[in-house]
Amino acid sequence: MGTIDANACRSGTKLLLDGDLYTVLERAHHKPGKGGAFVKFKLKGIVTGKVIDHTVRSGTKMESADVSTRTMQYLYQQGEDYVFMDLETYEQIQLSAELLGDATHFLKESAEADVTIYENNPIGVQLPQKMVFEIVETIDNPAMGNTATNVTKPATIETGHEVQVPAFIKTGDKIRVLTEDGSYLERV
Repeated sequence: MGTIDANACRSGTKLLLDGDLYTVLERAHHKPGKGGAFVKFKLKGIVTGKVIDHTVRSGTKMESADVSTRTMQYLYQQGEDYVFMDLETYEQIQLSAELLGDATHFLKESAEADVTIYENNPIGVQLPQKMVFEIVETIDNPAMGNTATNVTKPATIETGHEVQVPAFIKTGDKIRVLTEDGSYLERV
């Protein structure tokens, strides 16, 4: 665990603050007319995803975190765990459903994800922002005569997760989904 001067922190720097890990999104140095200069940060929690503001005096030593991100490929589910393979070392690791959270809805075989490692432990998983899935089940002809353009219907994607799609989507279609909230983007 090292320290880094607040003035030297840049976007992407990983910090440990009150026991939680953060990535620096923005840093701004302020020098008011009176008093000492200070540094304002916008930080994003690596595990929580929560964005916070944090201000310190200029020159404050911040605790840097040795966090790495590895690209891994999802292989299969084993009980409650999900098995991933590191694409550089071919080492396999098991990640819990709890750690993966909503990402489990979008895990399909061979999907790649960025796994964040801290002190040799996986602490977070980031799927690609947009992924393509096949519709395995939906009502192909919802109530006819519905001319509204924003009518949606439930559809089950190949992972078994249900998403809302426009009425014109049919079973067998491939769609692009935003993985952070499961929203439909477009037909592929």
